[in-house]
Amino acid sequence: MNSTENVLVKIEHLRKKLTQIAMNKGFTDRESIALSQELDHLLNVYDNLKSDNGKKDEVK
Repeated sequence: MNSTENVLVKIEHLRKKLTQIAMNKGFTDRESIALSQELDHLLNVYDNLKSDNGKKDEVK
């Protein structure tokens, strides 16, 4: 499994966890906000990985 796939797995896991917490505690609960920020970070990492892979494909 490459790094892009690893990040996608983490994103999906975190998305499910965030949904559960937000539905139980609310979207403004500290835990929901922390998970949302972590998810945002992972989505940015994924976007950067995809951008880097696209640039490599252009060079070939």
